[in-house]
Amino acid sequence: MFENPKYITRGIAREIPAGIQLELWILIENLKMNGTIKLDYLQVFRLSNLDGKQKIRHSQEEPEYHNEIVVEFSCLPVDNTKIFIIDNGSCSTMMLDDEY
Repeated sequence: MFENPKYITRGIAREIPAGIQLELWILIENLKMNGTIKLDYLQVFRLSNLDGKQKIRHSQEEPEYHNEIVVEFSCLPVDNTKIFIIDNGSCSTMMLDDEY
């Protein structure tokens, strides 16, 4: 999973800074490399502003997984946003929840 071509939607391109996009792909890659949990086809990220830093809550349903990190970027934090990254077998697509 998540070893195929990666795409982003127009909403992601418009609303999510490139550094944050890259960090979300890296979080998935780190889980793959760690190998302690099987990746679900649907990865969920909730972004919020925590005192000027970017809080990222990463989760999946099956098997259940969740992790939170706080990262400081040079861009302003994105607040109150949910992002899905879906692997459909032929590609992986990052999209805003309202684009699903």
